[in-house]
Amino acid sequence: MTTTSESWRVVCQDPGDGSGDLIVELPSELLEQLGWGLGDELTVEAEEENICLKLKQRAEAPSS
Repeated sequence: MTTTSESWRVVCQDPGDGSGDLIVELPSELLEQLGWGLGDELTVEAEEENICLKLKQRAEAPSS
């Protein structure tokens, strides 16, 4: 079985609040391609020279 992966480079931004957190703005094209949206929960895995984001849980759809 062969799998291919695509790499995206983004810039980490300091929110400037002293929290030590980082803001990573993901390109809308990437979010659309992956089917990710606002409120989805992601996991972060540090690799040698990369950080891997994976979908952990989808945001619940608003109830009508």
